[in-house]
Amino acid sequence: MYAICDCDSCYVSCERVFRPDLIGKPVVVLSNNDGCVVARSHEAKALGIRGGMPYYQLAENFPGVNIAVFSSNYELYGDITRRVMDIIRDASPQFYRYSIDEAFCILDGMDHLDLKKWGEDLSLKILKWTGMPVSIGIGATKTLAKCADRYAKDYPGYNKCCLIDTDEKRIKALQAFPIKEVWGIGYRYRARLESININSAYDFTMKPRAWIKKEFKVIGERTWLELQGIDCIPTEDMSTKKSICTSRSFPGTISDFSALRTHVSNDAARCSEKLRHQHSVCSMVTVFIETSRFREDLPQYGNNGTSVLLTPANATQEIVKSALDSLKKIYREGYQYKRAGVIVSGISDASQIQTNFIDFNADRHSKVQRLTEVIDNINRVNGSETIVLGSQQYTAKDGKGKAASFRDAIKHDFRSHNFTTRWQDILEVK
Repeated sequence: MYAICDCDSCYVSCERVFRPDLIGKPVVVLSNNDGCVVARSHEAKALGIRGGMPYYQLAENFPGVNIAVFSSNYELYGDITRRVMDIIRDASPQFYRYSIDEAFCILDGMDHLDLKKWGEDLSLKILKWTGMPVSIGIGATKTLAKCADRYAKDYPGYNKCCLIDTDEKRIKALQAFPIKEVWGIGYRYRARLESININSAYDFTMKPRAWIKKEFKVIGERTWLELQGIDCIPTEDMSTKKSICTSRSFPGTISDFSALRTHVSNDAARCSEKLRHQHSVCSMVTVFIETSRFREDLPQYGNNGTSVLLTPANATQEIVKSALDSLKKIYREGYQYKRAGVIVSGISDASQIQTNFIDFNADRHSKVQRLTEVIDNINRVNGSETIVLGSQQYTAKDGKGKAASFRDAIKHDFRSHNFTTRWQDILEVK
């Protein structure tokens, strides 16, 4: 059996942990630079607020409605969800983190337990210990567990945990489950499926396997088998990401190479942090830059470049250096850049690094690794960005004459404090 543990409205719930007065009220979280809505509470969805709605339209479309608005605070979200995942990891035999707010558990050896009660107790424990509401779906396959999770979220009667453990429950659940929401299908095939009167997950399972394979290839066949209760999605596909991308649009436009260099350095640093978090290394670092396609009055340019690492790495110094090497090759003067980003790929397990015989200075890698561990520990104790590379520092100054940080380079007029990771933001009780 598999369980999927999923935080309810993750970003919104993280904000509500320290703002319990907002429980039951419409809350939205905005994208980088406060551009558009990326997360909504149930109350905000009920009002008709759409995902992707530009921030300025909130006041236009909902005049007089008191909507709590927050800028994205990924440092806060990352720390709170880490605490949630630690609780889930301790409660399950095998644990695989799937995203920032989701984790799969393999429940081998737990047949003697009441799995419904196990899920309810785990959800309650997480809520008590972290303040985060979590829904849990349990099924014989990962896809059925995802379906069960949707029911646990949408129907309070399940008490935060839905269990699909019999064929009767499976059929009943799939008959009421929209085909567009099935994991592995979604909106990609929605119009095509609905055009041939396949509207539910159950309708999909009633089609012959050979037809499914012909029309929807391997992915469709896998989904069909999973919905039949046959486990066929490899767990390895969930354990680590195949590539990691960090990118942001700039508040304005940038033409200066040094400013662009700083943004790319910070994006590369975040990619390296994510690699270390999942105990992985990468062998390729790609950088891309582009102008705004909406500014037809300005010359347009976009390009990308890739650097190959002789020895796979996850150290910030090495990832940033490779990213900047690529940036130098693709940068062109005379353009107003609106967006840049870094993608790391060729990801493998950090414990199985294959060194390159051309790279003679093997001892350098162990020294860099030790230095990286020390920096990570300092930043973990004293707050992220306590120690950063020189290339990550912005030349802009804040009101006190201090160099602006990476956080200050992005518009965030409604950002909450980082209560759990920065001493200066620690919660004060009066």
